Amino acid sequence: MSHSKKSIQEVSFDSLTHRFPDSLSFDDNNKPDFKELDLGSPVSPLITRASVNNNNGGGGTTTTSTSSSSSSGSVSGKISTTTQLPKSNTKNHSGELSAGSSGSGPGPIPRTSKPGHRRSVSAGPPLIYSGSSFSTATSGSSSYNGNGAHSVSSNPNTTNVLPSGNICPSGKILKTGIPCRVSNRTDTLGTGMGNYGHGSIVRGISNAKSGNAVDAEEVKRVGNEMYKKGNFVEALKLYDKAISMSPENAAYRSNRAAALTAMGRLREAVLECEEAVRLDPGYGRAHQRLASLYLRIGQAENARHHLCFPGQHPDPAELQKLQSFEKHLNRCADSRKLGDWTSALRESDAAIATGADSSPQLVACKAEALLKLHQIEDADSCLSNIQFEQNPPSSHVKFFGMAAEAYVLYVRAQVEMALGRFENAVSAAERAGLTDYSNVDIATVLNNVKMVARARTRGNDLFTSGRYAEACSAYGEGLKYDSCNSVLYCNRAVCWSKLGLWKKSIEDCNEALRIQPNYTKALLRRAVSNGKLGRWSEAVRDYETLRRELPGDNEVAESLHHAQLELKKSRGEVVYNTKVDGEVEEVSSLEKFKAAISSAGVSVVHFKMTSSEKCEEMSPFINMLCVRYPSVHFFKVDVEESFAVAKAEIIRTVPTFKIYKNGAKVKEMVCPSHQLLEDTVRNYSL
Repeated sequence: MSHSKKSIQEVSFDSLTHRFPDSLSFDDNNKPDFKELDLGSPVSPLITRASVNNNNGGGGTTTTSTSSSSSSGSVSGKISTTTQLPKSNTKNHSGELSAGSSGSGPGPIPRTSKPGHRRSVSAGPPLIYSGSSFSTATSGSSSYNGNGAHSVSSNPNTTNVLPSGNICPSGKILKTGIPCRVSNRTDTLGTGMGNYGHGSIVRGISNAKSGNAVDAEEVKRVGNEMYKKGNFVEALKLYDKAISMSPENAAYRSNRAAALTAMGRLREAVLECEEAVRLDPGYGRAHQRLASLYLRIGQAENARHHLCFPGQHPDPAELQKLQSFEKHLNRCADSRKLGDWTSALRESDAAIATGADSSPQLVACKAEALLKLHQIEDADSCLSNIQFEQNPPSSHVKFFGMAAEAYVLYVRAQVEMALGRFENAVSAAERAGLTDYSNVDIATVLNNVKMVARARTRGNDLFTSGRYAEACSAYGEGLKYDSCNSVLYCNRAVCWSKLGLWKKSIEDCNEALRIQPNYTKALLRRAVSNGKLGRWSEAVRDYETLRRELPGDNEVAESLHHAQLELKKSRGEVVYNTKVDGEVEEVSSLEKFKAAISSAGVSVVHFKMTSSEKCEEMSPFINMLCVRYPSVHFFKVDVEESFAVAKAEIIRTVPTFKIYKNGAKVKEMVCPSHQLLEDTVRNYSL
């Protein structure tokens, strides 16, 4: 490239095709250093609009105005055609046009540009892909006139080598015959961030993310449809899929929490809502759902935090439920401090009814109140409905001064100990201590449970070895740490009975039954001790209670029958029906019949006929009732053999049943069903 001191107006230019013969002739020795339109330049091809005026007359001109802008600069050129330029033998191996250069004429020294980052042409026109010709305008020759305009004359024979209408980046020319890579990314205007200036044309980013977002929305929509239909399992699966496609979407997490709530998995729902709030701290719907969930699991402080979150109005109904819950919870805490367990039970039920229906702590509070009221089976039933989770949310929450989860274990340890399940009690107390190691109440219960369990084990060992007096002392040591343990009282009562100390045995049984009224072992031990002391009335009462509790226990039935006979003998009564093997006593004379029905208690008489199929079918059932209700006297009368009895009782149809109580007839039934007969006997036996 040569330079001269002449002004640019005086420079004559060859035509483009003559000036750059090597740029337009793609032989093997002069290949461009690129195969594509883009050589890594941050500026993508810009489609420009050109205004072209053709005039082939002597003084006609063609004027083209172009303008481009990029992050590196902008140019504008104004071109008019006047004369034809001579050829230039200058070769340009870079494939770029250098404005202001010629084969012979001097000109201004051009600014040097870095390869691949060349600015738009500053003194010459940008190259345009015209489709039908390679030109800057519609003429094939150009020159500068005196006014500084660039004139180009038309050349209709120029070879078609490039696509139409695009500016070649850095002036480079795409070689024909080489396939171009087609990009599926669109070109967009830059926002001025990153490596691009504001307004620069940049290659569009991939559509993968936007496509995933659209797909995730569709999956969520289908999940919502499943949820509305009540198919929560399928809805949960779809929400999981949407989250996997777009894990940062808070709404998907909130929807998943709704499905988990509907399935009763509240703790998992809490975790999902907390994640939604973490992703979007201002997500009001997630805060509302969290408040509702925290209320259901009994965490009032957390519920209030999310219900009254700054920037949102709390739901009036939810706020009212929360206030009611807090009121009953405070009353429950006050009653517990005063030892008013009846009020504590009432207030815990009221707190649960306000909406905290899934609070383990409130259920445990109810169980604790039942335990203190000596309703141990009910307390155990309450705790059996609580399911423990490995990592409960918000484990830092306090309940009655101790960690919420530790309180549940604290109550469970006491219930397990009251039921005699000492190993389970120790395990629960130790877990409570690990959860809240600094709480004094938990430490006290843990110590007591361990001492009681140790005393029970030692007492059992001594009893097995026949050392009953020492066993009594061992059980007594355990009662020092838990004065309301019915198991230790009952065990010691057995030791007293082995030593023949029946009154002491009865006293310990009374204590055990005061704590646990339906404790069958204590009832049986007391009945035996009363029988040893000749207290048959008390023995019969205990045996009858046991008979109702254990209707299929033959040993209890036999013991009851024996006690009843002894009671009658002690009163000087005539004893009938001394059998206890399920046989019904048969009455054949009118005198025996009158004596039988006049005895104290309830008597059932079955009037039958041997030749009757219905009577024979009913007889085994009567024998079963005789075993099942030993306090009731059962008799049978064959009307064919005992005609006098049948005539006196006016029996016309068999089978007929008559029930007497203390000598007076109270019920008569003809051909009753099994169920009706048993229900009637049961009612009169109570």
